[in-house]
Amino acid sequence: MNPQEKTLARLLFRNKVLESDGQKFEDIFTNIMNYAEPDFQQIKPWGNIGDRKNDGYIKSKNIYFQVYAPENISTSYPDVIDKLDTDFKGLLKQWSPIEEYYFVLNDKYNGINPDCAIKFKQLEKQHKIIMGFKTAKDLENILLDLADDQIQAVAGFLPDPKFLKTLDFSILNEVIGFILNLSLIPLEDDKISYPDWDEKIKFNKLTELSANYLNNGFQQVGNLENYLKNNSNFLADELEKKIHQLYLEEQKKGLLGDDLFWSIVNNASPKKETPYQTAVIIVMAKYFESCDIFEEPPKKNPKKGMSI
Repeated sequence: MNPQEKTLARLLFRNKVLESDGQKFEDIFTNIMNYAEPDFQQIKPWGNIGDRKNDGYIKSKNIYFQVYAPENISTSYPDVIDKLDTDFKGLLKQWSPIEEYYFVLNDKYNGINPDCAIKFKQLEKQHKIIMGFKTAKDLENILLDLADDQIQAVAGFLPDPKFLKTLDFSILNEVIGFILNLSLIPLEDDKISYPDWDEKIKFNKLTELSANYLNNGFQQVGNLENYLKNNSNFLADELEKKIHQLYLEEQKKGLLGDDLFWSIVNNASPKKETPYQTAVIIVMAKYFESCDIFEEPPKKNPKKGMSI
C-alpha cells in the first residue's frame, strides 16, 4: 500500500474501533491477532464455565489476553481497575504458566487512565510477570504491519483513493482537524518552558513576528504530542514526513526567512483562514523544535567560541 491507501485503511479501521463495544471490539482484536500470530488461540465462553478469564493466548509463548470494551470508556475506569484485579486473579487460578499478560482495552484513542496504569504496575511487581495494556493504537500498529490483503480484511473494502476526489485522506488534515477542536486553556506565561530556539530563529532570518507565532503555537504542542502518542506510529511518521517534505519543496523555490515560513503555513492550510493557519503553526512549532524544518545553526566550539 502507498501512504494514501494506508491512510484510508487507517481511517476505516479507526471508525470501526470508535463504533465497537463489547464483542464487536473483541472480534476486531481476534481477527488481527489471527493474522499477526499464527499460534494465537481465541477462547470463547463455554457454558457455565465461561472463558476462565482468558479471551485468547499465544500458546507457544504463554502470552495471555483479556479484552474489555465498555460503551463509555471515560466513565468506566473504576470498572477497569476492578476488572484488572479480578480477571488476573481468575486467570492465575485457571491457566499456567503465564509469562506475559495484556489487558486489551478499547480506549477509543484517548489513552490510559493513570490510576489504571498504577494498578497494573502494582500487579506486575507483585506477581513478577510481564504485564501491560494494549489499546486502539497498539492494534492499529499491528494491523498496519500486516500484508495488504490482511489489512483490507480487517479494515474493510478499500476503494481506490484516486476515485474519491471529494474526500481528503491526508494525515496533515486529520491533525489540523484535531487541533481545531482543542479548547483554549488559560496559561500563565511565566510557567511555560519555551524551547531555546532564539539562535535558530536568527540563523533562519525569521522576524520577531514569526517567532511570536511559533511561541504561541508551542503552547499547544503538548496536546498535539498526546494525540500522536495515542495514535499509531504511522500517523506520527507520516505527519513528520509531510511537513519536512513541504519545507524542502518551498525551500527549493529559493524562499528564505518569513517568506519561507508563510509559504509553508499557507500551503499546509486547507483554507487560508486564521483557525487553519493557527493549527498549522502549532504543527510547525513541534517540528521547528525537533529540527525537521528550518536549518539548525552551526554548533560552537565551547573552548574557542568558534563554529564547528
